[in-house]
Amino acid sequence: MAVLDVLIYPNSALRVEASEIIDWDGGLKKLITDMWETMYTSKGVGLAAPQVGVSKRLIVIEYEGERHVVINPRIIEEEGFERADEGCLSFPGIYESVERPAKIHVIYRDETGSQRDEVIDGFLARVFAHEIDHLSGRLFIDRLSPLKKSFIRQKMERQANGRS
Repeated sequence: MAVLDVLIYPNSALRVEASEIIDWDGGLKKLITDMWETMYTSKGVGLAAPQVGVSKRLIVIEYEGERHVVINPRIIEEEGFERADEGCLSFPGIYESVERPAKIHVIYRDETGSQRDEVIDGFLARVFAHEIDHLSGRLFIDRLSPLKKSFIRQKMERQANGRS
């Protein structure tokens, strides 16, 4: 197991659309193991492969003791909307109120390649939607007002340049 570096905004790799996974091999198993270790070390609930510099459609999530390995996910239906605070490992210390679907219907493959078809609601739906956004190069700040987005972008760029 290895703890991977989590990319911090404004790293441009966070904006790249991830590619489909077609091989369920040892490399994928190692990446999944390393992503779990990284997520736990970072005290996250979810982690997308692009956040660790791997442009693949892979997510790991643990919520209420239940682990989810999510490969090549597609949200096929959304229902209702809820607003709640969100954070992101790629934006350390930043939390903002974000609107997300209250319920989603998602299809994906698990670590064995088996297809999963689930309807998820509440906080877990929020986590799935947040992490799936990462696979398309979309970040939670993209769901904020232009003013808030600009403020956070400037703050993160100052931090990246060594100024606070």
